[in-house]
Amino acid sequence: MGNYVSEDRPWMDDQLMAFRDAFDRFLERECVPHIKQWDELGYVPEDVWRKAGDAGFLVPSAPAEYGGAGADFAYDAVIIERLNKYGAQGFNIVVQNSIFPPYLMAFGSEALKKKWIPKLASGEWTSAIAMSEPNAGSDLKSIRTRAVREGDEYVINGQKTFTTNGYRADLIMVACRTGDAGSGGISLFFVETDTPGFRRGRKLDKIGLNAQSTAEIFFDNVRVPAANLLGGAEGLGFKQMMANLCQERLVVAIEALAMTERAISETTNYVKDRRAFGKAIMDFQNTQFVLAECKTDATVGRIFVDKCIERHLAANLDAVTAAMAKLWVTEMQGKTIDRCLQMFGGYGYINEYPIAQMYRDSRVSRIYGGTSEIMKLIIGRSL
Repeated sequence: MGNYVSEDRPWMDDQLMAFRDAFDRFLERECVPHIKQWDELGYVPEDVWRKAGDAGFLVPSAPAEYGGAGADFAYDAVIIERLNKYGAQGFNIVVQNSIFPPYLMAFGSEALKKKWIPKLASGEWTSAIAMSEPNAGSDLKSIRTRAVREGDEYVINGQKTFTTNGYRADLIMVACRTGDAGSGGISLFFVETDTPGFRRGRKLDKIGLNAQSTAEIFFDNVRVPAANLLGGAEGLGFKQMMANLCQERLVVAIEALAMTERAISETTNYVKDRRAFGKAIMDFQNTQFVLAECKTDATVGRIFVDKCIERHLAANLDAVTAAMAKLWVTEMQGKTIDRCLQMFGGYGYINEYPIAQMYRDSRVSRIYGGTSEIMKLIIGRSL
């Protein structure tokens, strides 16, 4: 498996490249041979999570005293890239590493960190975030799942959908309504999934990313300790979600770009080998022109995303720039992978070819983490 981009990455160093090479070996040994099986199964088996934890690839950003490595986001970025470059994006380490832990580390009590982070870092437990509801997707202010205080506990009732990792997760962060309508009435809670009243619905049948075990989940008088309320006070949930959305949207841009680069590489190799009308498809000017445009777009995206990673590592990536990165890169991803599939002709429509899986898996990147339309609204308001 080649490296599809230049090693001249401003945020990479020798230690990160050694980490990348170790993760590549893990992917080649533990993931690549099983990707099709996991898609058919609908989830990644528990032993693979444990192996990833044993190798130090889960929650590397957590402090050492909680079982992590005290690493910065650059290590998460390497993992995100390599998963997509190897076609292992169904193994959703990304939520476990980059989406869930910032909430626990920033807003969880010391007792909760000591209780849960070691389990996540070891792969003993997996995590998920439950925000979307059947009638509240991008419009999170409209959520109806409610948490009511009763003594030293909160009682949660409601329903969530599109919960990635939700079918098998052990610990879920849930957005609930604790006050009046609007953003000021939202709070976030941690819920262990063996709590009475918690129920998983069906595992959703998607067009792509089938191994990510996306599910419906239900709460029927689920009682959680008041200490499981993030931040220790009601009404902070919307602000807490907004604080982490820059990283979440950067994560989606990194995923999308890495998959785009893989699509271009796979397509370039294919058109060099495939022959039509007596010569390689690569020898046709149209092929060269299309791939030249694809490579140019991907290179522009790479420079932009690397700059965003640099800014995020320096703690100065703003919401508008993160929205622009997600919008531009995911839209470019969809266009580029579609053009690459066309180069495969009929074979591009056959599931055994990697380009077909990329075509299916890439579509959701313009939806989750905030739709392209929401990204445009954020950008538009800054003008």
